[in-house]
Amino acid sequence: MRPMQHVVMVCKRSSLLAIFLLALLATIPLTLACEGEEDEAVTPTPAVTHTATPADTPTPTAVGPGITDEEIILGQHAMLGGTLGAVYSMLPQTHQAYFKWVNETQGGVCGRDIVLKVEDNGSDPARALEVTRKLLEQDQVFAIFGGVGDHPHSSVQPYLNELGVPDLFITGGAHTGGANPEEFPWSVGGPPDYRTEGNFFGQYISDNLPGKKVAVLYENHHLGWDGLEGVKAGLDPEKNELVTEQSYELTAVDIRSQIINMKDAGAEVVVLYSTPGFTAQAIKQADRMGWDPQFLASYVNSDPILFQFVPAELAEGLISFNAFKIPDNTDDPAIAQHHQIMQDYGGPSPGVFTIYAQLTAEVMIEALSRTCDNLTRQGLMDAVESITDYRSDLLLEGVTVTLSDTDHWTLQSGPMERVVVEDGKGRWEYFGPVYTFD
Repeated sequence: MRPMQHVVMVCKRSSLLAIFLLALLATIPLTLACEGEEDEAVTPTPAVTHTATPADTPTPTAVGPGITDEEIILGQHAMLGGTLGAVYSMLPQTHQAYFKWVNETQGGVCGRDIVLKVEDNGSDPARALEVTRKLLEQDQVFAIFGGVGDHPHSSVQPYLNELGVPDLFITGGAHTGGANPEEFPWSVGGPPDYRTEGNFFGQYISDNLPGKKVAVLYENHHLGWDGLEGVKAGLDPEKNELVTEQSYELTAVDIRSQIINMKDAGAEVVVLYSTPGFTAQAIKQADRMGWDPQFLASYVNSDPILFQFVPAELAEGLISFNAFKIPDNTDDPAIAQHHQIMQDYGGPSPGVFTIYAQLTAEVMIEALSRTCDNLTRQGLMDAVESITDYRSDLLLEGVTVTLSDTDHWTLQSGPMERVVVEDGKGRWEYFGPVYTFD
């Protein structure tokens, strides 16, 4: 179904579920202490309230693993070492800095400090499963929060769901992360689903570039598979022809042949479901060939770090998608506060990844604050599914978080953004309407 022509553009979820979801992400018995829980009515807190103060904290009717009188212990598997760790380790660093700020300035949540235990998943599914078992069996964590990486998390997700452990705000856009609450009722995705984003790209092209021939370059993995499916679903075949689909392997060194194939196919618009290094290769190779298509690239490229891979003047006009404020706009009070928290509590240098990480930490605090009278795993999931129109000051105008028992995807809306160059320096700038997946 085509989007409605309003400030908010809508595409029907039913059009994707039939094919339907961050990517740039052996079962053992476990006895769960879930008995004795009471079904209490949940009273939503104001959207800008991130914690419940100790004075407002009721005595829980039951508590789960990882809950003491002083602490709520969460676990996370993440990429901490190697080339990927150089980028993605800033996610747990941001989470820990933000939780420290909440503990020190707001007394934690439910009268308890938040503790986040992080293990290195080595960007490997087997390793991710091994360290997640350790977090559950030895560290006795309450929930897994923000597991990093589509590929590593692919082994963890079914394991956590079989055990009934909350698997919250997964850092990856693979369709499976939050698209099927019936199959994975304990999993909640974090960033936009690549398939949803691809659908938005397809709609944008057909609405704004009708008649142009389209090509897709995609990583032969979750990022690319889901992004390609989304583009196909969003394009109007009466307005745009998809002339070629070119894949590359994660281990590839060069993608010159794929660029040549897209040029030879007559593509005038190229959608890149690739990570920053390959995105930069594509843009630079096209320039060498004297070919100047309109490029669109997945949000995994939307950090200013992209300009370390490709000169800003070559990237000028590149279109992407995102849901939260530009990280270097410190004139905005919420961004200025984010910078201050990162500086004061040992966080990394602010960027898109740190803004996203703090945002998910805020939603985690919101969910926990609704669980103070029932600090069990089921109580936490009930609280997560009660979040409606949650508004963080880090989100763009018109973007909110709504979850339910049939909707387990945290971010599902946002506008397009593009690279502009000023005084020889590149920056991202938002434009156009907010696209919302309904």
